[in-house]
Amino acid sequence: MKKAGSTTNAGQSDAADALEFEYELAEPPEKVWRALTVPELLAAWMMPNDIRPEMGNRFALAGPDAPIDCEILDAEPERLLRYSWRERSQPGDGARQDPLDSTVTFTLARTVSVGTHLRIVHDGFARKAMPAVAMAGAGCRLSLDANRSPKPIAANTPRLLLRAA
Repeated sequence: MKKAGSTTNAGQSDAADALEFEYELAEPPEKVWRALTVPELLAAWMMPNDIRPEMGNRFALAGPDAPIDCEILDAEPERLLRYSWRERSQPGDGARQDPLDSTVTFTLARTVSVGTHLRIVHDGFARKAMPAVAMAGAGCRLSLDANRSPKPIAANTPRLLLRAA
């Protein structure tokens, strides 16, 4: 799957500290929704988790250094998924004195070609991580079928690996 659309920086976002990505995907919203809400599929491109896309549900992402606590703030199947993202600080971890407390929103819209326009907004993220994200986000690609892409994708690049039809 090739990314079509744009990656915008904080200055072009609705929120001053949001990071945005937009993609045109060939897969329908039903398939993209599963990639965002089925724990095994989400883990394939993000992190191990125990997500259940129900309002108020709390879940955790197994971050590389510490768990990330999340809560579903809004869930409209095949249309919208929004959750809080709160990094846990670890005792003695000087780098995590100011853990990230933000919101992630995935908006899905069916395209005329029966694919999906996917918009990802991470509010409260850019302010703390903009130098690293600007470099990583410049080449950010999203793939719903990694087998189609002969080029390797960076480990920090979001990848949706769908196993479900």
